[in-house]
Amino acid sequence: MIHSIILPLLAGLIIFLFGMKLMESALHRWAGPYLHLWLDRFTRTPMRGMVAGTALTALLQSSTAITVIAIGLVNAGALSFPRTLGIILGTNIGTCLTTELLGLYSGGFAVPLLLASAAVWLTASSLVPAEPEQPHLQPLPRLELAVSPARPDWLRSVRFGALAVTGFALVMLGIEIMQTIGPALQSRGLFVWFVHQAQQSLLWGVLAGAAVTALVHSSSAVIAMAMGLAAVQSISVELGVAITIGANVGTCVTAIIAGLGSTRAGRFVAWAHVLLNVGGAVLFYPFIHQLVQLSDVTTGEAASQIARSQTIFNVISSLLALPLCYLSSWKHLQHRS
Repeated sequence: MIHSIILPLLAGLIIFLFGMKLMESALHRWAGPYLHLWLDRFTRTPMRGMVAGTALTALLQSSTAITVIAIGLVNAGALSFPRTLGIILGTNIGTCLTTELLGLYSGGFAVPLLLASAAVWLTASSLVPAEPEQPHLQPLPRLELAVSPARPDWLRSVRFGALAVTGFALVMLGIEIMQTIGPALQSRGLFVWFVHQAQQSLLWGVLAGAAVTALVHSSSAVIAMAMGLAAVQSISVELGVAITIGANVGTCVTAIIAGLGSTRAGRFVAWAHVLLNVGGAVLFYPFIHQLVQLSDVTTGEAASQIARSQTIFNVISSLLALPLCYLSSWKHLQHRS
């Protein structure tokens, strides 16, 4: 069991999480200086905030990062609580890009993509000129360096772009490794018992998705595992969707932790994230079978059905909650805080 299930699962999960963090860090280094400016400019209305939250989350591949940034801006007084509501709605939509890409992945090109992107990154890094050390008695060359940057913008974009692709390749490689445990899981009595219980009530899947996501702090990793197991027919698509819904609930733990020690307005942002995800899970849980049938219309593969179901679930949940963001009571709540 250790060699056939635990070690491949841990290895795949570690590679997946490392790839996600590498991709997130590379994209953040590329777009980070503009994040605060974008959030301030494009959150004047909840609708604009939702669009901005969607775009930034899709760009950084991390809904948690955008949520934490929003909490930090509210704590600093740079952003009001009502203007973060649209951002929270958008983060749930933007995170669907990751699962949609995973659903389209057919396997086999993770290692070639990893080698190619790593080669591009090494080449771009070697072309960056080193900044010479300047003597203390010669201030003029230092002034020229400050005016004329040593490294071109396009070279910086190529470096961080290649690094982001490297992270994505590691994500794909982690999925391939985790998928190898499918046959071993099917032969284990405990896993068969869990699947049988989940067939009686999909609430087991929701709880499992929420619990594991709370532990690993990555809904994408949990959803990727569910998609991988469904792809090799170890679990049903309905159970995979239930795990996905639970994973969305599990992400609330990170937001709650980020809200600890925050201002009252910062805690409001964290609890708005909790309310959206828990409310959406309660709303869609009775309609999991219908959700799977709807996703089956657009795609026939099990992994893609789970990804499409998550997209439908998050988009509809955010659109239903959007009108509530325009209530004037949020502004009164901000003033009292």
